[in-house]
Amino acid sequence: MKTNGISVVVLALFFALAADAFAQGSMVNGEVKKIDEGAGKITLKHGPIKNLDMEEDGMTMVFRVQDPAMLKQVKVGDKVQFEAERATAGITITKMQKGK
Repeated sequence: MKTNGISVVVLALFFALAADAFAQGSMVNGEVKKIDEGAGKITLKHGPIKNLDMEEDGMTMVFRVQDPAMLKQVKVGDKVQFEAERATAGITITKMQKGK
């Protein structure tokens, strides 16, 4: 029975690492072009957003942000990595961090 418990732990660890790798794969590189804190929006020049079937080479778009506090962490010209999802209000950034 002890090996069965170890197997469960190993499988749980595997799935946790796989989920983290998938999440990292959905991050999109971008550059901040404009910030509108009052409207809770950010303009980003970005590459393809595969999880939204936006496979084009990239473009510049205005996005809503899920949490307006994200806008205080960046400034125009910053490189960022972000995740976006379709929402009722439009395409919304759900996660954003400064890029490298």
